[in-house]
Amino acid sequence: MSNPSFVYVLAEDQRQKQFIYRFLAKAGFNSRQMRIEVSPSGQGSAEQWIRKNFARQARICRARKARAMFVLLDADNKSVQEHLRELDAALIAENQPRFNPATDKITRLIPKWSIETWILFLISKGMHTPLLSEDDPYKDSKTAEQWSELIPEASETLFAWTKTAAKIPNDLLDSLQRALQEIPRALSAGR
Repeated sequence: MSNPSFVYVLAEDQRQKQFIYRFLAKAGFNSRQMRIEVSPSGQGSAEQWIRKNFARQARICRARKARAMFVLLDADNKSVQEHLRELDAALIAENQPRFNPATDKITRLIPKWSIETWILFLISKGMHTPLLSEDDPYKDSKTAEQWSELIPEASETLFAWTKTAAKIPNDLLDSLQRALQEIPRALSAGR
């Protein structure tokens, strides 16, 4: 039985889960419509867990004609493009078609360096961020509690920037600009 109102999410950690949960809630989804899986803590690489589970979850979403699927994966010291190729390779390894933006409702959110980079950029609304670099890790620059306090505003800004008439800064982070091209397709599908 299909349920196209469901949004499936794979996330590396609890901070990504908080971020996408707040974003999807702002987009009008309630907790019963979200299925968020997070890499188990202390059981190896979260990146590997995402790749391992991506093809399985994509198969389920494609078969059930799910509303959308979001994958959050920190690029860390790799490039965003490298991770996109790895996700495609995971699909091919499981005898599935590559990601197709025309038909797939899969949104690949890959912040460079990490979700914390996006959070800092989003709370500044893109203003006065010349010192913020996608090449530097910011994960340890705040406590877990401080990051949790910033997530609602960051998620709200991201959602606002997905709107058609949104005023988006010209100097977007490259990884965020790429994400903003994918997100509206998932939010508009099936509504």
